[in-house]
Amino acid sequence: MEEENLKDLGERLQGLREACDVSRHTMAEELGVDIDTYRGWEETGEDIPISAIYHMARKFNVDLTEILTGTAPKLDTYHLVRRGETEEVERFPGYHYEDMASRYARKIMQPLLVILDPCDEPAELVCHDGQEFNYVLEGSLILTFGDRDIQLDAGDSIYFNPTYPHGQRCNGDVPCRFITIIAE
Repeated sequence: MEEENLKDLGERLQGLREACDVSRHTMAEELGVDIDTYRGWEETGEDIPISAIYHMARKFNVDLTEILTGTAPKLDTYHLVRRGETEEVERFPGYHYEDMASRYARKIMQPLLVILDPCDEPAELVCHDGQEFNYVLEGSLILTFGDRDIQLDAGDSIYFNPTYPHGQRCNGDVPCRFITIIAE
């Protein structure tokens, strides 16, 4: 994502937070990060975990897509996404996301295609509310869940409580593609 787009993202987050009369300290506390980290997200838009953006979208009653792009989704009957038509969402180092329902309004879950490369550094562990489902399409991944590493190969899935620290990394020497569905 370009630097200008990232800065716009940070400004949208700040605008939403201020419009809802929520302090930076309160928001940082809710997201489990220190105030300097949160301030940096608003000032630069860089390195914001998708789970944090999703939490803010739910809290402020706006769609994730609206925060990411500045445009509200309009569809409320169905949203068909053909191969190659997903919208890229690069929100956290170590993960490549593609939004599989970017134009559907008022989602109660967020489906994302995630691609992990063997040369990617493992992402930091995150926590968020709700529930999460991962289904491996190709390759292999390691899901770190708390203090356990769980290997998932193509065809494997896991449904888990994401309030526990967790993160995924590629396992092996070929990219891993998996679908994650986050309901918060």
